[in-house]
Amino acid sequence: MTTADWKLLDGFDRRTTPARPDLAAAGLRGIIASTRYAEGRLMRLNCETAPLRARPDEAAAWDTQVLFGEDVLVFDEADGWAWVQLLQDGYVGYLGATSLAPAQMPITHKVQAPRTFVYPSANIKLPPIMALPLGAQVTIAHDDGTFAQVRGLVPGPGFIWSRHLRAHDADESDLVDVARRFLFAPYLWGGKTSLGLDCSGLIQIALQACGIPCPRDSDMIGRDVGQALDPAAALRHARRGDLFFWQGHVGMMSDDETLLHANGFHMQVVEEPLAQAVARIKDNSFGLVTGARRLEPLPRVA
Repeated sequence: MTTADWKLLDGFDRRTTPARPDLAAAGLRGIIASTRYAEGRLMRLNCETAPLRARPDEAAAWDTQVLFGEDVLVFDEADGWAWVQLLQDGYVGYLGATSLAPAQMPITHKVQAPRTFVYPSANIKLPPIMALPLGAQVTIAHDDGTFAQVRGLVPGPGFIWSRHLRAHDADESDLVDVARRFLFAPYLWGGKTSLGLDCSGLIQIALQACGIPCPRDSDMIGRDVGQALDPAAALRHARRGDLFFWQGHVGMMSDDETLLHANGFHMQVVEEPLAQAVARIKDNSFGLVTGARRLEPLPRVA
């Protein structure tokens, strides 16, 4: 995903600027002209996932995907839609209003498995009541070492396999390992889960799992994450964890020679030789490598 689909609003990026002609965040008063201003109301996603869209329309494309337990600021609500800003990466757009609930309890854990089931009681033979993706955030009331009881679910508590969870303040140590958990997941524009994700969604979810702040779209990642490298030199001396960018695309090196990426050619997350990917992408609309970034210290397999 890239800036090409967006226009700037008075010099500000619409993707991360909570401003419309009729309404803007109170903090933008005096910066962006609007009819009125509002303080955001803190809410939390209370369903498995929900798409965030640029306009309040079920037919609109997904800009990104919001995961269970993610906090948002709601600036406006009308006709079943909430206009929000995501607190995790600042993205602005529209969510279905019924997907939100008050953020009343502190988050204690996050899901570390690609997907985990939530059961009505501590029994894996029962039909699950929902399935949560990697990165979903939950409040745990009790954990007996086998099952963890989740608070805040409607209509009642749920139970998650304990080893699929990690303490909210305990980050993963290897971003490549996290990204490889999504191998063969289908490509989905705007997606961020094992049921489907796009190139920048894969990178964002892996970096966030490791406690590394990461914006949503490939152009943002190419500007803000890690240290810039000379693309030509980086192609000759690629290292595990390096990020390579094309116009509207990003991938991660899983070792010194192999690129890991969600892409529309394979329509899934794959690993392939970097040289092979560069040659193929050069011949389509993405063209040449436009940039490379390196994260330091570079995560390595123990």
